[in-house]
Amino acid sequence: MFSSKEEFKKSFVTRMEQKGMGKTAELAYETLWEMTQEWIQDRWNRTSQLYKDNNEKQLYYFSIEFLIGRVLGQNLINLNFYDTVKEGLDELGLQLSEIEELETEPGLGNGGLGRLAACFVDSLASLGLPGNGYGLRYKGGLFTQHFVNGYQTEQPTQWIQQKHNVDVRREDLVVEVPYYGEVQLVMGMDGLKVKVEKPEWVKAVPYDMPVVGANGGTVNTLRLWQAEVSDRPLPGHKDYAVYEHDTAKITDRLYPDDSLEAGKILRLKQQYFLCSASLQTILNEGSFSIEELPENVAIQINDTHPALAVPELMRLLMDHHALSWDQAWDITTRTISYTNHTILEEAMEKWDSRLIQTLLPRIYMVIEEIDRRFKESLQEQELDDEALHKLSIIENGVIKMAVLAVVGSYKVNGVAKLHTEILKKREMKELSEQFPNKFHNKTNGIAHRRWLLKANHELSGLITDTIGPQWVKEPERLSELHYFSQNHSFLQDFQAIKSLKKEQLIHHLQRNQNVIVDQDSIFDIHIKRFHGYKRQLMNILHIQMLYDRIKRDPTYRPYPRTFFFGGKAAPSYHFAKQVIKMINTVAAKVNNDPLARKHLHVVFVENYNVTQGEYMIPAADVSEQISTASKEASGTGNMKLMMNGALTIGTFDGANVEIFEQVGEENAFVFGMLAEQVMQHEKEKSYNPKSIIDSDPEIAQLMEELIKGEWTEGKTNVDFIVEQLLGDGDPYFVLKDIRSYSKAHEQILNAYAHPEKWAEMCVKNIAASGYFSSDRTIQQYSDDVWHLTKIPSLY
Repeated sequence: MFSSKEEFKKSFVTRMEQKGMGKTAELAYETLWEMTQEWIQDRWNRTSQLYKDNNEKQLYYFSIEFLIGRVLGQNLINLNFYDTVKEGLDELGLQLSEIEELETEPGLGNGGLGRLAACFVDSLASLGLPGNGYGLRYKGGLFTQHFVNGYQTEQPTQWIQQKHNVDVRREDLVVEVPYYGEVQLVMGMDGLKVKVEKPEWVKAVPYDMPVVGANGGTVNTLRLWQAEVSDRPLPGHKDYAVYEHDTAKITDRLYPDDSLEAGKILRLKQQYFLCSASLQTILNEGSFSIEELPENVAIQINDTHPALAVPELMRLLMDHHALSWDQAWDITTRTISYTNHTILEEAMEKWDSRLIQTLLPRIYMVIEEIDRRFKESLQEQELDDEALHKLSIIENGVIKMAVLAVVGSYKVNGVAKLHTEILKKREMKELSEQFPNKFHNKTNGIAHRRWLLKANHELSGLITDTIGPQWVKEPERLSELHYFSQNHSFLQDFQAIKSLKKEQLIHHLQRNQNVIVDQDSIFDIHIKRFHGYKRQLMNILHIQMLYDRIKRDPTYRPYPRTFFFGGKAAPSYHFAKQVIKMINTVAAKVNNDPLARKHLHVVFVENYNVTQGEYMIPAADVSEQISTASKEASGTGNMKLMMNGALTIGTFDGANVEIFEQVGEENAFVFGMLAEQVMQHEKEKSYNPKSIIDSDPEIAQLMEELIKGEWTEGKTNVDFIVEQLLGDGDPYFVLKDIRSYSKAHEQILNAYAHPEKWAEMCVKNIAASGYFSSDRTIQQYSDDVWHLTKIPSLY
């Protein structure tokens, strides 16, 4: 590292001149990227060597997504070099912010699941814990979202370039993953062995990415696997061109459409590819006897996408390391732990047994035997049919991955207190009763170095000037801001920063979407992946209600609000895509109405990703966390927004419950049914949305307009929405909660009318947000589940 700004400038200019291409932002990016990678490489090498020398237990975090965002600026921050570089570049007539914009964001994730994984690997490195991420290197990412006539369209995300990629190819660590084939029993020296004959092999090539921890002292590894054709001979029936095409698709897109069987097979290929390649490497690289695996390795599977790690580890231990079933099972169930991320029954991953049996015949045999032995262990208990149903791994030709993950792991966690309790008492009640010591809670967290230090440089600077720099290492020290929540000078500084972040978002949107926003309006932000339970539908229906009221009531002229939306719908999720179309259509109507646009503005930020979030979150006044109570496992956007001084409008759901506990309900806007009420309605089937429509004229008018397609450009654009609200009985209680939601918005307007009191509430939210740092979450995992030893920092 450089000891001064002048030293940096000298080296930077020398390198620029050697390239001899003029002083452009592109050349500056190339130069700064190379310098940063050189600084990191030395620390990366030394960290890896330290792990080898200390021979400490290591964590391997398996996740189908890693939504890491741009890395140049974050690495500079974690190296404690961001300010020096920024000041040096300023003096050279270059803007670091403009240089950062030239980096293409990796398309490796979609929403909270992937961003959580990225925050976790950041915290592992920052805490000096030996932890590695394992994922897939999607060439085309999830997709890049564009709107055409208000409809979502999807294009590949082209993030992999010829040079300056964030990862390094490791040809020396290639492994091969088998698909299909015929399972045979072969007599060997030690008795009968299982062998898969004539499989179709796919080469797994690792690309390693450095994960720089705080202060640059520890640099861990995120390993991403890329599928390539193998040099091994193909089975005789397989056409090479088809094989080449099928292989490339394995790591081509995140979440391929699985509405057809071909898509389901591809998803299974992806999941097995991640598990097999990762496990083979872990076993190959270990410098310990295979019997000592649990003492040296912890494997955390992030949701059920990597649940095939359970049977795959069994396969490797038995077929490649000659262990007995009992030995392999003992090792597996002391090595793998599982994080559950869902409460929704329809989201609990299940697979057709036939597909796994065809694609992964040996893995299917192992799953079948796990199921058989587990059911055998239950025979002495007098369990009813419902309990046996909930405890079955395989039932009626379906494999339930969540049950497999629970049975095959030593710890199972939910990601918020409410979520974990619902798992234990309802969704996984029978499993929890069988394994009472497995279930525990680990409330999610976020990397404050990304979401406060980097995303909001101005606010983090104010915090440091006010309470000192210790909060960066110890985020719980943000609680010291409580003492300044009524300090007039501090509140004024906070308000000025909020105004500046709004201005920066406005400029960003002008530049990218040609959108002009009123800086003095309330910035109300709803950024989520699109799903029925996240209730973007309720938000836009409420906006339509506001529009109708403004048009019919000459006395209703509320304070201006800008409603921001951001998020993507899965390509085959027709309901969610219709909600996106509705938002864009209502936006066009509202924004072009001379009267309404004085009070309402709707902005859908195209292609929401980490970079967009870094602009939107610091600018937010209001944080929309409005999921149906009992449906959201945790949420992490709620944490990012409160940490930047936005006030939550939300239900008692997921981590909202803990946010309200930390900050106090008087510093948020709480509405809607409780989880217990929702679950009671579901159990008794006692909710009828028609009764709401019949008893509320305003909602009745809203539904009439919706059904007619008056503000959605035709009935066919809302048929899935109408069917869900009426035909399916409004499963996410949109109409049930919308009146309570509307009243909470009135409370927001009343509170915002008192600027200093509003700012006080915002600062109290920031002061309470330290608990939601992912450093806390990871330390709890390490203490309670993984039992890792901190490695002394290099710097």
